[in-house]
Amino acid sequence: MDITKFVVSQRDKALLVGDYGSYRKQLSRRLLVVRKKLNYASRGRKYTPKTPITAEDIARNHEFVHLLLLSAERAWALAMHTKSTHTADGSRGVTGSTKRHITSKLQKSVSYATHLVNLLQEKDGSETLSHSLLEARAYQQSLRGAIAFEKRDWERCLQSLSETRLLYTSFAQLAGTKQDDLFRDLLSSNIDPSMRYAAYQLKLPRTMSIDTIVARHVQRTDNAYVSEVLKSNPDLLQGLGGSARKSGVGKPQDMPKTIKWRSRTVDLEDASTVQALASLSAAEAKLAYFLSANQHLDLKGKAAAYDDVLLPSQDAVDATKTAIDELTAEGVAQGDPRMQSLQITRTAVNYNLVSWRIGRNRVLCGEHDGATFKSETNRKPRKQRASEESRVTQEEESNGRKLTRLKERVVLYDSIIQSLDSVTEFPGVAADQAFVEELEAKRAYFSSLRCLAIARSHTLHGSKRNALALLARALELSSESSLSRVPFDQSAADGATKLEVRPEQTKFLKDLLERIVLQYRALVELEEIDSAASKAKSTNPLPLIERLDEYPSKGVDLTNLVTYPPKVQAVPVKPIFLDVAWDYIDYPSRPRKGATAVADRQAEQEAPKSEPKREAKKGWFGFGRS
Repeated sequence: MDITKFVVSQRDKALLVGDYGSYRKQLSRRLLVVRKKLNYASRGRKYTPKTPITAEDIARNHEFVHLLLLSAERAWALAMHTKSTHTADGSRGVTGSTKRHITSKLQKSVSYATHLVNLLQEKDGSETLSHSLLEARAYQQSLRGAIAFEKRDWERCLQSLSETRLLYTSFAQLAGTKQDDLFRDLLSSNIDPSMRYAAYQLKLPRTMSIDTIVARHVQRTDNAYVSEVLKSNPDLLQGLGGSARKSGVGKPQDMPKTIKWRSRTVDLEDASTVQALASLSAAEAKLAYFLSANQHLDLKGKAAAYDDVLLPSQDAVDATKTAIDELTAEGVAQGDPRMQSLQITRTAVNYNLVSWRIGRNRVLCGEHDGATFKSETNRKPRKQRASEESRVTQEEESNGRKLTRLKERVVLYDSIIQSLDSVTEFPGVAADQAFVEELEAKRAYFSSLRCLAIARSHTLHGSKRNALALLARALELSSESSLSRVPFDQSAADGATKLEVRPEQTKFLKDLLERIVLQYRALVELEEIDSAASKAKSTNPLPLIERLDEYPSKGVDLTNLVTYPPKVQAVPVKPIFLDVAWDYIDYPSRPRKGATAVADRQAEQEAPKSEPKREAKKGWFGFGRS
């Protein structure tokens, strides 16, 4: 019987879409259904006394437990609806008659819860209290605390709520992850705010934690329920009000007395800040131990473990800010040593919070901060006959899924860069030039990774030219992020991943980008060659025999080897000979000039003058007939 889960689920479902009034109506309808199911519906007149529920009824059917819980919840919902209705109007508060009505309904809900506790105790009949009985007791005490809260009996309110919180805390430690979240949400939303207000009314110090209040106000004597919880977990109350806490690995951890930021070390004077930093140290040790013991855990599982550190980190930031606000309200000047120490502490805890947030995002990015990108395979079972063994097929990741993963990485890189930019707004950071240069180098490192992720998305779209431009920019940023000149904290890098960037990580990124840039330059060059060849082919499709000086990058067109049938066309023949003999050859379309004309004139001038013409001899032998 999960009593707490049943009550919380009923409230969440109803209050998610309505108010306490709709919750009460829903409980009335549910009560009618349960009564008819159990044959427990009242017959005859409305106010006929009902048969009381006994332990035998609960042993026979657990629906009787739900019947009592629904009745208690309906009375509680009516009280809360009446209170919210009268407090919604700020002009008038809760009057005396209304307050008595609210208290009466809460008392009625307590009577149902008390009856359930008595029946479960009678049903068990043993010295060992069952888990259901402890849950019913916690529910009963929460309702008693609500009555004391309305009556302004702050001492009794703290006593009841302290026992409730102690029981729910023990349940959270023994339950799994889902049940743990259930109990912690219940404490943070209902129990803790009421305890804080009651402690404020009792004028308890604001620096006193909830655990200390529980340790002081829980009733340990003559309380079998608290004794049963402490029997199973003896250390539950020992560490709540003491001066030391236990770390995640089981070793006691002392409260810190100083905090170091860069080259400065200041003393811690505020109690809430000291306690928050002690909780943070314990959470950091627990996270380091968890990650070392679960190295093969997936990325989301490792990132989820960071939440246990981010919460106490935020608590430390809030505690420091509250301490500064209190000193400011008291009129303490900014130059006061206490104020200066708190400002340094505030910068340190804020930077630590930013470091853990960035570390969580880096874990989600993957190996080498997302510099490498491997395709994932989807494993899907193939449907077969029942007699055959089930086989598993592996399907390659689609481009759409790859683009989604790259988009998620870009969002993580943007968050990291935004967190780094917020560090410069912390007190005293802008004046530290060396620290600002270190932040700029880290910003260039993550900006380079961002450009690399965007370039890969352009590659999937087939735009290699844009990818090359982004890769060149990434290579330029990786060269700027040379962290060899920046002091490196090896102790901070040995534990869980935070903001620290190791020199080998920047070197790996730079070498990777150099190789990818060379590869994409070659790809873009080949793409341009192919584009030029395709353009030339489309404008002037010459046969292959006339393009033997070109490399066919896209293959040979076997349908365009030669021109057939051949066409009559001019063919150059002996061009060197014709160039030399140009001036010595007569062409039909070319007038006589140049060297040929000069040669003709010289021949005419050098020709000898003609002798007088002799009479020709006649006959065969020089003599003839005259």
